[in-house]
Parts: sequence; C-alpha cells; structure tokens
Amino acid sequence: MLGISDIKVGTLILLDGAPHKVISSEHSKMGRMGAVLRTKLHNLVTGAVFDKTFQGADKVEEATITTQTAQYLYADGSAHAFMDMETFEQFTIDEATLGDAVRYLTEGMEVTIALFDGTPIDVRLPVKVSLQVTEAPPSIKGNTANGGTKTVTVHTGAQFQTPLFISVGDTIIVNTEKGTYVGKE
Repeated sequence: MLGISDIKVGTLILLDGAPHKVISSEHSKMGRMGAVLRTKLHNLVTGAVFDKTFQGADKVEEATITTQTAQYLYADGSAHAFMDMETFEQFTIDEATLGDAVRYLTEGMEVTIALFDGTPIDVRLPVKVSLQVTEAPPSIKGNTANGGTKTVTVHTGAQFQTPLFISVGDTIIVNTEKGTYVGKE
C-alpha cells in the first residue's frame, strides 16, 4: 500500500479496480489542516483523465503491470493482430486501445505490450520508425529561405510535415513520441 508521500508522477496505482498513471501531483498543507495531495490521473483502461485529491491518511494499492514483446502482423478492420514473440500466440487489440500508435504500425514491427490482468492496455512503440511515402505534392520552386515544408502521406495513412525534397516512394524516419519528421533513409 502506498501513502500520499509515495505517490509521485509516473506511479501506477490501482483505483476502483483499474490501473491509473499519475500525470501530476502536488502536495499542500494549510494551517492546522492535514496534508493533501492533488493529482491528475490517467485511467489506463478507458483513457479518461481526471483530478483526484487524496487526504493525509489515504492509502492506495500499487498497480502491477506486466510487459511482453510482440510483433505487429496486420489490420483487420478496427482490430489489429499481434504475435507474442515467446509463445508465438496471436491476439488482437482494438484501435481504441492502440490510440495514436495506429499511425506508426507497420507489418513486422516489434512493440512492447503493457498488460493488466492479462488484458492489453497500452502499446509502446520504438522511438523512431521508418515509413514509406505514398502521396506527396510536387515540389514548387519559390521562397524557401525559411526551409519550406509540405504535407506527405505515408502507407499507414498518417500525414507528416517534411522538407520539400521528399517525394513518393521515399522512406522517411519519424519520431513516434513527437509525431515529427526526423530524416530520410
């Protein structure tokens, strides 16, 4: 059990039977009143973000999250198939759970799956991924003194701002944490 002094940013706690990640925390004590901890929590199952205040004597249970390495196989409608790299079992995760990770998934990519009670709740991608450009407007000569950019579409359907020299068929490297163009392969 964790007391309010143990709850810090990044701590995983169990609240109402669901795992939550602490996004922000602020201790405060006013006069004769007891200490309180104001937190912002992210429900890892539903994705909801909300504020929660803990009183000085409150205790919470730490959430146990396990991870496994999996390989992305294919998309089947709104479900995405993965294969456990140790047991070679296949399983699916819906787009709601994947969230923004859908923009970066390519066949054969290895990812880390976070599990709570055997249920996937989060997918952790590599920091940099390579994506094939499928649509790109032609480069137009003009004022490029400020390093012109254009919007290109990659094979996953996601769009990114890239330099003007990127064209259809190029492979670009994208930062998955920031969602930005990093370079060209």
